[in-house]
Amino acid sequence: MRKLGFDNDKYLRMQSEHIKERISKFGGKLYLEFGGKIFDDYHAARVLPGFKPDSKMKMLLQLKDDAEIIIAICAKDIEKNKIRSDLGITYDLDVLRLIDIYHGFGLYVGGVVLTQYSEQPSVTAFEQKLQNLGINVYRHYPIENYPLDVELIVSDEGYGKNDYIESDHSLIVITAPGPGSGKMAVCLSQLYHENKRGIKAGYAKFETFPIWNLPLKHPVNLAYEAATADLNDVNMIDPFHLEAYGITTVNYNRDVENFPVLNKIFEEIYGESPYKSPTDMGVNMAGNCIIDDEVVLAASKKEILRRHCNYLVQQKNNKKKSNELYKIELIMKQLGITSADRPVVSAALNLSETTDAPVTAIELHDGRIITGKASELLSSASAMLLNALKALSDIGDEILLISPTVFEPIKELKIKMHERDTSLHPDEILIALSICATMNPLAKQALEAIKGLKGCDVHATVVLSDTDKETLRKLGTNATYEPYKKNDNLYYN
Repeated sequence: MRKLGFDNDKYLRMQSEHIKERISKFGGKLYLEFGGKIFDDYHAARVLPGFKPDSKMKMLLQLKDDAEIIIAICAKDIEKNKIRSDLGITYDLDVLRLIDIYHGFGLYVGGVVLTQYSEQPSVTAFEQKLQNLGINVYRHYPIENYPLDVELIVSDEGYGKNDYIESDHSLIVITAPGPGSGKMAVCLSQLYHENKRGIKAGYAKFETFPIWNLPLKHPVNLAYEAATADLNDVNMIDPFHLEAYGITTVNYNRDVENFPVLNKIFEEIYGESPYKSPTDMGVNMAGNCIIDDEVVLAASKKEILRRHCNYLVQQKNNKKKSNELYKIELIMKQLGITSADRPVVSAALNLSETTDAPVTAIELHDGRIITGKASELLSSASAMLLNALKALSDIGDEILLISPTVFEPIKELKIKMHERDTSLHPDEILIALSICATMNPLAKQALEAIKGLKGCDVHATVVLSDTDKETLRKLGTNATYEPYKKNDNLYYN
């Protein structure tokens, strides 16, 4: 049974109520800058066991009658064909993907804002594409000396030149395909336009991490630093909050550094600032929903170690040690942790050393370590998967779950199709197991145990194929790899 450290139901209640309170504070209309992922927030799910990857989406759905989504995308990112590393798609395609998903949940998407628009041909073409699809598009333009020239910014030649987004919803969520898309600027521009029209509206920021009411060096907050090592984010004490209230809270460097300028912009728009600190701007209630700090501590440390593994793989490819890797190793030293603190790592490496074969290991929620080694028939991930399902179902190692009459045709087909790797991958194993489950009760029993793999720690002694990685991801496991290829191929690796 997986130990929980976070009360998700409490979070949904508290978070939605807190946002409602913030809407009321500003007279019934709030622009909410939404950092991070609204759905599929697997980082939060890993460091806060009990947090559901779609928790923030469920929270928004509680407010959907009052909410609309606005997606911001930077024109420069469209021009450069910037790619989301986790999905392998460009930011402009991700905008379309996000719209589909929000529509699928029944959320209203009010439109797309093209920030930093300078009549770039590729951006104009994307704008036309969106309009042809019936999507509202708004242009926001570069402002010289942004964000320092506050007088220019808060004028008809600054925010005033931007398209105004009309909305009669009380909650306008500003989101984006990735960082640096201009979400905050969109919010502030709207506040300027709303104020000119005599409409009361406010701004708030929703960032899950760092968690403002946890200690600066709490592993949850350090795990956030590890996750954003490439962005150079640093957690720090909010000096403005400490001065205003005498209370120590945590924020990250960009918000703290930008607050004096942001505060001045608020004063220019409203006449006075509604906030005394960056922490004041936030609405995150996650820290109030941790129910077992020890569970959260352990989960966060494991996440840092997994991030370290990922950067080791990147280093192997880049042939040099990155600043990101140095940063994570420093965090590991602060916490006194090493790769040995993940039992799956030593288990996989030890078996690989004795068998001279690639090995994948998984740590089940009851603490058992299950391994699988590569063979001509199975990849190491496939062998591990079968062994783990047997262990979860109390089925003996000697029992064959998949009949050779099912295995062999799949193998023969791969040979006929001239596949370079004819060993069976986890997705193929699951299909074969599903076929056998129609006739074999034990196979059916093993297949039903698949939900027990969710959230389990996995480690492989070689970088697995993309197919293996994707299947392990879909199963909900947290997988890492040693920075070694299984062969010397260049293209096929």
